[in-house]
Formats: sequence, structure tokens, C-alpha cells
Amino acid sequence: MSRRSAEPVPTGVDCAGEGKARGSGSTAQQSAMEHWIDAYQRACPSAQIAYNPLGSGAGVAQFQRGATAFGATDGVLSKQEIAWSREVCRGGRAIHLPMAGGPVAIGFHLPGVENLVLDAPTLAKIFDSRITTWDAPAIKKLNPGTKLPSLPIRPMHRSDDSGTTQNFQEYLAGAAPEDWPHPAGKAWEGKGGGSATGSSRVAAEVSSSEGTIGYFELSSAVSRKITTVSIDTGAGEPVAPTTETASAGIGAADIVGEGHDKTLAFDYDAPKPGAYPIVLMTYEVVCDKGNQAASLPVLKSFLSYTASTEGQKHLAALHYAPLPAAVATEVRRAVRSLS
Repeated sequence: MSRRSAEPVPTGVDCAGEGKARGSGSTAQQSAMEHWIDAYQRACPSAQIAYNPLGSGAGVAQFQRGATAFGATDGVLSKQEIAWSREVCRGGRAIHLPMAGGPVAIGFHLPGVENLVLDAPTLAKIFDSRITTWDAPAIKKLNPGTKLPSLPIRPMHRSDDSGTTQNFQEYLAGAAPEDWPHPAGKAWEGKGGGSATGSSRVAAEVSSSEGTIGYFELSSAVSRKITTVSIDTGAGEPVAPTTETASAGIGAADIVGEGHDKTLAFDYDAPKPGAYPIVLMTYEVVCDKGNQAASLPVLKSFLSYTASTEGQKHLAALHYAPLPAAVATEVRRAVRSLS
């Protein structure tokens, strides 16, 4: 008997009978999606859910072509992409449903240093190559009593367009606008440093090279045993990246989407104690109206499960931040309204 077949069948899942719903997109969401699909199909064996982790951009593009019932993305669609969605969403438009989050961890490799605190202005200058040594005064000020080596700093960033990059740059631009005068898109805008394709390769560089610092999902830091930075947000004690502190960060965000769109906005100017400020939010992108009739019942059933208490409760073990109850309630309400 396989490990998965021996797992208990989830309870309280409202199955929709036979049908199939296909999705594609975010690789950051891949582990969560694999867990959700496995659990849902044990509860609803007549339904079929397929997910292809092609990356956020490709997932949105497939959704826009009508090739999938949902796309998964780490970044919010542009106004132009929303306008294009009206062609596939007959009588409606694409909306965002937040489904899983997680901290974007800042990992570093510094001999003899196990605890490091940085703030947004200092991070901005490090990743823009304006603070270049680990014993710089700005870093010393944030870490009194810590013996910092006189090593060059080697900041690592993603060479490919990514939602992780977008979320990190949005934090830098929002929390330290005077120190990060760059656009906050999926392409990296900082000056200098090294680069690698994908979070796993950035994490590999940090893990193997002294003096290196980089950004990636918490799971990459955990799997490679990379020490991470605690962020001084100015609201109490510095905050380490954990699933709990990231959930608190999601809870501090505002829902700014119109109608049934549940886009979240993070206010970096008003940090809250215990809330990790650099959070990657993954969204399922669906039509509010005009969904494909053949896949709609299963789509609604599956997304109702993923946003349920049952669907969210195992995410922390996979290094994701579960949705706060208030946000999950709003998402389930939006799912029920899909037509």
C-alpha cells in the first residue's frame, strides 16, 4: 500500500461528482497544490484535478487562452491582463483568490554569525551594491555585540522573471522608497551582485559561498539549512521568517480587489508586531463569470476545499503560511459566487 493511499480521507469535502478542472502556473505553489490534489481526489475520486507548474507567467497565459480552468500566479495581473481576460471570461473578468502564502526568506552565509538583523533601508543598499562589506556601520548598528567579519558582500538575485523577485522588490520599494528607487516588477532591478535561475539555484549559491546573501522561499532555506535574517520592521522585536509570522503578515494586509476579487495589499509603512513583512502570496486566477460549464462544478468544489479549514491546516508543515480565518472566509464566499 502506498503512503498516500494509507492517509485518511479528508472530511467535510463537498464533492461535485464527475468532471475535470485543469490549472497551471506558479512553481512556488507546487507543493501545496500536490497536497491539495492528492487529498481532494481521495475524498472525491470521480473528479479529476490536473496542475502543471509552468511558472506564473505561463499559467496566466494558458488561462487567458481558455486552455485551463484556473491559473496560479505569485503576482497580481496587470490592468491590461484583466482587460484581456474578458475575452475568455464571457460576461465577466479574471479575479484573484489568495490561497497560500509564505515568507520570502533572506538567507546568508557568514562564518561565525548565527543571528543577523537587517532592516529595509539596509537590505535595499545591500542588494543595490551600495553597502558592500559585512562590517559596514549600518549592519553593525543593527547587530550590537555581534562580531561581523570584514568580508565582501555578494548579493544574489534571480536572473529569471519571478513572483518572488516581485514581492521582494515591492517590500523594498514600499518600506524603503528613498533607498530603493527601482520598479517593483518580476524582473530584477538592483545593481550588481550575482544571479541564478530559480530559487533553488539562488539558495545553492548562498549555501556554498561565504559572504553571500540572497532571497528565496522559506522551504529553500529549510531544505539547505541556510541561516535567515530577522527583519527589524520598527514595530517591536525583529521578526524571523516563519509560517506563523507570515500568516500574521497576511492578516495585516487589506483586501483591495473590487467585487469578488480578493487581491491583497500590504502596507509596509504600518508594520505590526510579530508580522513578517516580506510575504509571497499565491493566487488562483479564475473567471468571476463565464467559466467553462463542464469544469465549473469541480472547480468550485476543489477551490472551496483548498480555502477550507481542512484544506489549509496542513500547509504549515509544507512551509506555507495558511490563510487567516477572515481572509479564508472571504475567499470561500467568492468561490461560491463563481458562474
